[in-house]
Amino acid sequence: MQINYDNAMTIEFLSNPNNEAFARIAVASFIANLDPTVEEMSDVKTAVSEAVTNSIIHGYENEKGIVKIKVGIINKTVEIEVIDRGKGIEDIEKAKEPLYTTKPELERSGMGFTIMESFMDEMHVESIIGKGTTVFMKKIIKD
Repeated sequence: MQINYDNAMTIEFLSNPNNEAFARIAVASFIANLDPTVEEMSDVKTAVSEAVTNSIIHGYENEKGIVKIKVGIINKTVEIEVIDRGKGIEDIEKAKEPLYTTKPELERSGMGFTIMESFMDEMHVESIIGKGTTVFMKKIIKD
């Protein structure tokens, strides 16, 4: 976590699907003082929800693990990292293709990364097989 942030937080929780809502609300509460529009807040909440859900369903599958979220604010820019130490992503570019899913039996749409990219100003993914995945996202809150 950078020291030069105006404000920052880190939270960790078990990879329990019930914690996805907690993560979304925690990040929304943290950035609320930036006075985002309803649309900006919805964009951030949706992107966080997608990233956390990916960590729980794909990163850890049926195993318990820890999902970590780091949020930093500098000026009116929100930087978010969603980190897991799960199985990792074999082919990030393939995983980012719309409608691609490794869990069709769960009726997953395969749109998680596409949604994150479209709702945030920046998004990229780093992953190492067997070590986990980090999703980096950035959203500029307009004046």
